[in-house]
Amino acid sequence: MAVNSNNRRPQGQEDGPKMPKFNINWLYAIIIVILTYMFFTGGGNIGKQASTEASYSDFKKFVSHGYATKVVINKRESELKMYVKPEYVRKVFNSSAKQVGPNPYVRVNFGSVDQVEKFLDGQTEAKKFSGSLDYEVEQSGFLDVLLSFGPTILFIAIWIFILYRMSGGMRGGGGMGGIFNVGKSKAQEYGKDNPHEVTFKDVAGQEGAKQEVQEIVEFLKNPKKYTDLGGKIPKGALLVGPPGTGKTLLAKAVAGEAGVPFFSMSGSDFVEMFVGVGASRVRDLFTKAKAKAPSIIFIDEIDAVGRARSNHPGMGGNDERENTLNALLTEMDGFGTNSGVIILAATNRVDMLDKALLRAGRFDREIHVELPDLNERKAIFGVHLRPVKVDKDLDVELLARQTPGFSGADIANVCNEAALIAARADKKSVGQQDFLSAVDRIIGGLEKKTKVMTAEEKRSIAYHEAGHATVSWFCQYANPLIKVTIVPRGRALGAAWYLPEERQITTKEAMLDEMCALLGGRAAEDVFLGRISTGAMNDLERTTKAAYSMVAYAGMSDTLPNICYYNQQEYSFAKPYSDTTAQQIDQEVLKMINVQYQRAKSLLEEHREGHNALAQLLIEREVIFAEDVERIFGKRPWASRSEEILQSEEVGSASSESSNSVGSSETSDTSSILNS
Repeated sequence: MAVNSNNRRPQGQEDGPKMPKFNINWLYAIIIVILTYMFFTGGGNIGKQASTEASYSDFKKFVSHGYATKVVINKRESELKMYVKPEYVRKVFNSSAKQVGPNPYVRVNFGSVDQVEKFLDGQTEAKKFSGSLDYEVEQSGFLDVLLSFGPTILFIAIWIFILYRMSGGMRGGGGMGGIFNVGKSKAQEYGKDNPHEVTFKDVAGQEGAKQEVQEIVEFLKNPKKYTDLGGKIPKGALLVGPPGTGKTLLAKAVAGEAGVPFFSMSGSDFVEMFVGVGASRVRDLFTKAKAKAPSIIFIDEIDAVGRARSNHPGMGGNDERENTLNALLTEMDGFGTNSGVIILAATNRVDMLDKALLRAGRFDREIHVELPDLNERKAIFGVHLRPVKVDKDLDVELLARQTPGFSGADIANVCNEAALIAARADKKSVGQQDFLSAVDRIIGGLEKKTKVMTAEEKRSIAYHEAGHATVSWFCQYANPLIKVTIVPRGRALGAAWYLPEERQITTKEAMLDEMCALLGGRAAEDVFLGRISTGAMNDLERTTKAAYSMVAYAGMSDTLPNICYYNQQEYSFAKPYSDTTAQQIDQEVLKMINVQYQRAKSLLEEHREGHNALAQLLIEREVIFAEDVERIFGKRPWASRSEEILQSEEVGSASSESSNSVGSSETSDTSSILNS
């Protein structure tokens, strides 16, 4: 059999078994074991001599018979040691010389040193004892030292070990020097030698926010362009927006483009169990940044450390967090100079930040990073589709229109989910339907075709969803219908899918039409089945919230017009209105919902035949589309731009508007009922 000499192991793979890596904990364990052993054995048995105890009379007999070679007296312990000649070892120890080892001795307690000396002098004159008489100088042994200082040493060792672990020493924090690094900042530094991989090319959409941060980078690269005109770069910029909109991504792009030292740190990294550590880390961070100015500091999730300080002493605020915030305020714009350091921060809870942190001179700019609009979503799809193998006929604009309210993170999830769906089906590329299925999967949940339902439950769900479709078809401002399904998905047993209009403001008429469409499912059960179920729970929840928003916040009530009771105070336990007003709000909400419920029932009574035909078609096919509804009711009187696109494109699915579930109904809607 020929052996191929070129067959080698992959690089980095050893021939023998992998040996465990050295860990400093091993050294600690070995030291502790040795100290414990020596503590209980009195310093160990290394070099230990054989000995036995004897009485003073036996001692005198041994010396008189010439057994002794040397006598050592310990005055402190009133004990002497008589070393025995090798030829007399068996007579004294009843063992051979090899068994007792070298220099065996007998321990004897005596009463008086003078008597021992007098006895040995007499034996010396009688030529019975020719050895030496020595006196043992008592010294503190290892055991005495250990007993005296052991507890203190042990306490110090445990404390150092705790500090070492908490300061990151076990993760390569610089050896024993990590013990004293508790107050040092944990910021990651990027620069020319260690640039970040993300650049502005990887950031799609958010053109306004990108322009703001690009200006900061431009100033650092070419400051003379601005200073010649007397301008000064903002000291700080705060990125504000919902989760997933790309705030941290913009900061990463700045780190990749700036070409100056960039320090990145999370707000939670300042918080520590030790008092004063947070403030110390703030000062250390700014010290490093000033030493390498011009530089940029980025604090992600700054609300963890910049939360508003309490105005109520009885609330018991967090002193450590407030001290850290005070240190941050002083470093950003205090008595000392802070030139050459620009602070970037990101948060989605700007309402919780302290007002002193938001003032000009600290954060001069508040850059809003909002959810992307249609064109921005199209650009974001372009970025996330780069590594995906897609079909040539993929319509990116249709995908952008079918994902209103999606953030950049949501769109990235759609692209990844579509690739997984295509791979599951053993496809060579990702097609349009894979993306539509991915949108359905993300919004509605996993499709459950095997869920067992009785014929009566299926009929109830079909009438419920057909009620949503019928009422929304005849409401002018209701969102355009895409499809209706009674296939269970997630916790929902059925859903009517719509394509919400991207409105900047919402009128009262539009909100009332949306409420009427939401109540269409419960109204259909009441009108055609003569009973109601728990399937409308989610519809009722959203309707109640919308009505309350209209009355208490938007001032759209006939009884309480032009009044807003919205309160943004964090520590406010009292309602901003009286109990009488609260009763009026409840009455107005109930009145508004009941009016729309009766309106929905009237529309269903008017179009009874069409609704029943739609419900029967839904029972047979389980999924129907907008063209099926148009075939039954005719063309919708109020065609919008979205509906024109839907009629010209093949549509699979988009955002979910309502669902039908027995006991619990859960729906994800990509557009807000109240655009505030």
